[in-house]
Amino acid sequence: MEVFGMRLWSIHPRYLDRVGLVALWREGILAQKVLEGRTRGYVNHPQLIRFKNSPNPLLTIGTYLYHVYLEGLRRGYEFDSHKVKVYDNSLTSIIPITTNQVKYEFKLLLYKLTHREPKLAQKLRDVKEIQVNPVFYVIEGPIAEWEKPKDILLEELNE
Repeated sequence: MEVFGMRLWSIHPRYLDRVGLVALWREGILAQKVLEGRTRGYVNHPQLIRFKNSPNPLLTIGTYLYHVYLEGLRRGYEFDSHKVKVYDNSLTSIIPITTNQVKYEFKLLLYKLTHREPKLAQKLRDVKEIQVNPVFYVIEGPIAEWEKPKDILLEELNE
């Protein structure tokens, strides 16, 4: 299976399987370190652009991570909340995300789950309104410029 790289999902973490949620937690913690200037790698990673461009990047990534933490807590996972440096649970709708980006990410998740968790993929196919992590708000528009879309998923998106 093709490797897709770091992914800071815009879609709500409730849709992720165990593997995806744990990976998101780890990648989110890494992203937080990058935004704190505590790493030399990933500093120009395209997934970080939207967080870097927010009014307060550390608060935004922290609040994003807090919502991932809450989903882990809901499922009984033991994510360490102390790793989230700063957050504000009342802070929502900070970063715009486009309709087609949300659709693309959901298709990407379904693609991954088809191989990893087919039953969950089948269940998610019935989702009519895709929710996003609360730090995002949805606006009309194309797939994000920083995205590196896979052709097979673009074909499905246009159907």
